[in-house]
Amino acid sequence: MDKKQVVTRYAPSPTGMMHIGNLRTALYSYLIAKSQGGKFILRLEDTDQARHVEGAEQVIFDTLRVAGLKYDEGPDIGGPHGPYIQSERKEIYLKYADMLIKSGKAYYCFCEKKSDTPHDEEQIIAPTTDPCRELDADTVAKNLSLGKPFVIRHKVNREGTTHYYDHVYGDITVQNDTLHDIILIKSDGMPTYNFAHVIDDYLMGVTHVVRGNEYVTSTPQYVQLHKDLGFPLPEYYHLPLIMGQNADGGVSKLSKRHGAVSFADLVALGYLPEAIINYIALLGWHPAQSDQEIFSLQELVKVFDANDIRKSSAIFDYNKLKWVNSQYILKMTPQEFREHAEPYLANTLTREVFDIDKLYEILQPRVQIFSEIGEKVQFFQELIDFDTNILYNDKKKTNPENTREILTKAIENLSKVELDDWENDILYQKLEEIANSTGYKPISVMWVVRIALSGQTVTVGGATEIMQILGKSETLIRLQTTLNRL
Repeated sequence: MDKKQVVTRYAPSPTGMMHIGNLRTALYSYLIAKSQGGKFILRLEDTDQARHVEGAEQVIFDTLRVAGLKYDEGPDIGGPHGPYIQSERKEIYLKYADMLIKSGKAYYCFCEKKSDTPHDEEQIIAPTTDPCRELDADTVAKNLSLGKPFVIRHKVNREGTTHYYDHVYGDITVQNDTLHDIILIKSDGMPTYNFAHVIDDYLMGVTHVVRGNEYVTSTPQYVQLHKDLGFPLPEYYHLPLIMGQNADGGVSKLSKRHGAVSFADLVALGYLPEAIINYIALLGWHPAQSDQEIFSLQELVKVFDANDIRKSSAIFDYNKLKWVNSQYILKMTPQEFREHAEPYLANTLTREVFDIDKLYEILQPRVQIFSEIGEKVQFFQELIDFDTNILYNDKKKTNPENTREILTKAIENLSKVELDDWENDILYQKLEEIANSTGYKPISVMWVVRIALSGQTVTVGGATEIMQILGKSETLIRLQTTLNRL
């Protein structure tokens, strides 16, 4: 017998930007399917219209496209199991709800809403407290004929236990008397998530369900629904939370107070999509037999084994993400780096520099995220007033006396360099001559010149690289400016 094709789905609600946790769910769903030659489906769960955000569907499409998670079926590309938006599948759910009512597995509930809050209809009512659970057929018929508002609830089995196996958390068993008669169809005729996803997963042939661990305790309700509908159970993977590091050293669920938490925000900060995907893959998973940390999406498909998903929560480490991103930047060709860096450079550097190619060259190995570029190149734009005391450093053996001499001789030596010879090796020789003629250490000369040119102790590039980028005229102006201030 042929092995059944693996089919997974990502089924977000169109309620705004895509959170890192949602993207990880999509990624693992994609990898479980593609690592086994299966199919990945996108479905939009929009039955909660009160939470719908205009344009959120396009955000989902764009995010998955930029992230490289190509789906085989979906709202914007179609497929044999459409529609792929739940609000367009209303009649399908009503048909199955009617089947459950006729089989005695669901019932009409005519109880009045307790409030006007948007989610009130999805309130959980225990079987023993719902008087509509055992209404006789005549009363139900009368209420319906009078047009009395109703919802449809699942008549859960209250005897014994319900069990299912989760590939992350293992065997899960609950006592049925703790379960509730959840709403399947709301008073407006729309299904709840609790009902719609069960129907959709069956009709779309989904074999593996990947979602957050907040659904671990509610899945027994869905298991009973599958049984009452005669549907086979999919395989379950409930993913642990992604946590953020708090200022006090503790951890809590990742949120905006920890930093950027959506894919779009991270991309806007200058993180590469492929680096984000790489890092997110490691938040709760790692290949068992390897220490490798840098994976392309294609490599992830080859090595991904869902059995290696961990049940403990992962902590989102922005410094680790920066490191991963820097590895992708290092692997770029010079032209690729330039294309990515140019917009950030243009926002800060409006004056022409002598050697822009050199600037890109020294930036690439020193940039972790592209949004850092503005801060790193700001001093090339202009020499700001700075505290000249930073020129004096005991470790570098610099003091007020030798600093003035170094700057004076630097101006003298560099003035003699022809414009065509203004490049790193020759400039280094000219500064080395100062050390040789004065007896000062080369490190002292380089320190003084670099700070005199930049006004800061930490710079992208050394003294001679900075001079090459600034050009002869600007270099001499800055050295003289700093000397005058002394």
